[in-house]
Amino acid sequence: MPVPLYQAKAEFFRMLGHPVRIRVLELLQDGPMPVRGLLAEIEIEPAALSQQLAVLRRSGIVISVRDGATVVYELAGGDVAELMRAARRILTEMLAGQNELLAELRDAEGPTK
Repeated sequence: MPVPLYQAKAEFFRMLGHPVRIRVLELLQDGPMPVRGLLAEIEIEPAALSQQLAVLRRSGIVISVRDGATVVYELAGGDVAELMRAARRILTEMLAGQNELLAELRDAEGPTK
């Protein structure tokens, strides 16, 4: 029996649910990057980065290409970059709303001594 779409979406977002994976995807939005470049940008042990890259590769969200001794990673498609941009827009709106609420709460408290 096929997996319902909502369940597949939940599994997709769960796969994205790691800070290192999100950072990798953010960095790859600008174009392909070798592992050493990713390591320079993300403070993480090489083995831990390799593990997170493997998750992204297995999911098909990134691809890797070997160039001699260097392994270069890139996004599998432009939709991933668009998803990252959409997430940034949503978070910006959420945080702006929180700041407005915080300002309203402070105003409601009145002057402090």
